[in-house]
Amino acid sequence: MTTRSTSAGQPLSLTLTDAPMRQARNSAAFWVATGRSRGHAVIRRPGFVAVDGDARAGLRILIQEPVLDPDELAEVAQLIRRAAGSVNAEDPFSSTDLSHLGLRSWQMPVMLRPPGPASEPALEVIRVVRPEDLQAAERIVIEGFELDGFEPYRPGELFPAGLIEQAGVDVFVARHDGVPVGAGVSVVDDGVGSHYWIAASPSFRSRGVGRAVMLGSLAPLAHLPLTLTASKLGRPLYESLGYTVAAPSTWWASQ
Repeated sequence: MTTRSTSAGQPLSLTLTDAPMRQARNSAAFWVATGRSRGHAVIRRPGFVAVDGDARAGLRILIQEPVLDPDELAEVAQLIRRAAGSVNAEDPFSSTDLSHLGLRSWQMPVMLRPPGPASEPALEVIRVVRPEDLQAAERIVIEGFELDGFEPYRPGELFPAGLIEQAGVDVFVARHDGVPVGAGVSVVDDGVGSHYWIAASPSFRSRGVGRAVMLGSLAPLAHLPLTLTASKLGRPLYESLGYTVAAPSTWWASQ
């Protein structure tokens, strides 16, 4: 698969082989935006990006290259050993071994969608601009992903108000009869879009909410190539929306 789009007036070609690198870059852009909006430390190196949060947010590491040099690996290990909270590391290249640090691992596919139109969602989907809608999205994601580290709930902790002011970041909410039932985040970085935190309220699971969130947030990105990392449950939905598996991504997390 090869996609062609435009970034800053220049043609952009994206193949399945390119997808892990572009997902790595987009994921780093998302977590840097999140870290900045939370006031957390952001560490940038050629081979990785880290967002060092507090005891509830934890440490997020985004591997940016297939090979890290010894100094970078040593710094990653140091960050993990002194993390204030939980640790999550994302390696779209599946080439960095962190097992010696006591982390568990699993794999999920990086997927690629070429530019193309999306159908209309079956539910109302809005781009978040109001604080109350951002809090609704935050609650849905915390409950949908069972993010126990953010319980008891503190408004603005997962999705601070400044998140939607970060360049390229949009939060979406799906409504059923005016009630928020689904949420997700889209990020555009360097001519490529991606999606994060696609979730449905527990009482609305398996009712097409995730599809509606994806379709509503795909509409403004239809002219771009898109990547994402899919869970086992999410993969069939993304395949039905035109995504193709590119490569396995390895995720590491504290026990």
